[in-house]
Amino acid sequence: MLVSIYMPTRNRVGLLHSAIESVTAQTCEDFELIVVNDASTDGTAEYLRSKAKHDPRLICLNNKVALGAPASRNLAIRKATGTFVTGLDDDDQFMPNRIEAFLGYWNLLNSVGVKPACLYAQDIWLRDGAHFRVTRKLGSVSAREMFDYNYIGNQIFAPRTHFIEAGLFDEQLPAWQDLEFFIRLLQKFGTAHLLDMPTYLFDVTEKPDRISQQERKIRRAFALVAEKHANRDTARKKTLFLQMFQEGYTIAPSGADWIWFLRSGQFPKGLLRMFRATVASRDFDRAPELRHLNAGRPQGREMSVAGD
Repeated sequence: MLVSIYMPTRNRVGLLHSAIESVTAQTCEDFELIVVNDASTDGTAEYLRSKAKHDPRLICLNNKVALGAPASRNLAIRKATGTFVTGLDDDDQFMPNRIEAFLGYWNLLNSVGVKPACLYAQDIWLRDGAHFRVTRKLGSVSAREMFDYNYIGNQIFAPRTHFIEAGLFDEQLPAWQDLEFFIRLLQKFGTAHLLDMPTYLFDVTEKPDRISQQERKIRRAFALVAEKHANRDTARKKTLFLQMFQEGYTIAPSGADWIWFLRSGQFPKGLLRMFRATVASRDFDRAPELRHLNAGRPQGREMSVAGD
């Protein structure tokens, strides 16, 4: 059964080789890899053209102008011909059995009458090329739980029809595109289920373009996602609001943040998260060298990792 894998990339030709090789090394060979070159200027187009000559499963799309990762993902998904779709970031890697394991688990769940909205798996975190964590994600996730945290991560495995019918990634969001799409997907198709084995190598090495370090974009994303999904639900809006202050972002709650949160009706765990974020940001200001320790921690994962 054909699986389509999308991969947007921009000016990371040095990392792209390992990502592509991790796909071509899959134990399941029935796949197509759709790489969308988002107007790179570092030789990415030439590299992809050369690779595609030797492997017809590699499909290359070239954006003339940079459209961003969500738009590039959507282009690939629309182009996809597989029954199932999943994704890979250009600085990450698949474990060799990832696609085979997803297909097997999907079929197993269906055989016992379980119809997942999507599947997700455990990740191995890499920093500077070394393994240092394995995630411990929830066994299943509902749309409601996604307002508390992005317990899924950044990649799912689902029928292509689920991606299309859920509306694909919102190209207008400056951040939180995964979170917002997963909310819509789970609202439409039900529960996400965990394949409880590590099949994805997630590189959290500090990079200058990490969205998790851009406060203005994250605050704008919260406002947009809240308007779409939580405008009339104060409880959901409060828990979504707290996602801005998770550890990996190092965003400090402002006085206005505290006032809004307290006026909207506080709860103990929320107050504790606000307090921790305030203290942590001050510690980071005093000791900038500590930022490297948290840099690149992906949204929604710091609460669910082995060894914490």
